[in-house]
Amino acid sequence: MSATAVAEFASDGDLVTRARAAVEQVCDPEIPVLTIADLGVLRSIDMASDGAIEIAITPTYSGCPAMDVIGFEVKAALIKAGIDNARVRQVLSPAWTTDWMSETGKAKLRAYGVAPPAARASRRALFGEESVACPHCGSQHTEKVSEFGSTACKALWRCTACREPFDYFKCI
Repeated sequence: MSATAVAEFASDGDLVTRARAAVEQVCDPEIPVLTIADLGVLRSIDMASDGAIEIAITPTYSGCPAMDVIGFEVKAALIKAGIDNARVRQVLSPAWTTDWMSETGKAKLRAYGVAPPAARASRRALFGEESVACPHCGSQHTEKVSEFGSTACKALWRCTACREPFDYFKCI
């Protein structure tokens, strides 16, 4: 490999590293305490064959209204980092799952007052009785009020111990 090719390869890697540092800081517009990396929406950051940085994101559910805003914010973060040649694409398959959410993201949700999803999405989470701990007092004495909370990906629950309502990020 020539010295020019080695230098070019190193700069491509540096560009991807800069892009990753910028994009991983983009927050979810519906849950601003989470980054798109925490949420697992950020799928990949790669150098395309034409030299552009390509960012792949996956919506939490089909038709998620936040995706356009997230795409815009990703491009803005890249421009702020001095990366103008970039594109964002939505990847629908495989479908996003709460299993992709980081443990850091789940802790941030809890601190924000939103019950994080169970550790692993399962058929029981979809069809069985769920036990959701209250993010305020930790009690397991909770009940579902509504299948939909402040956003479609959350359900509204209430704690029967401390009487506080809270959102629960549904397992998908």
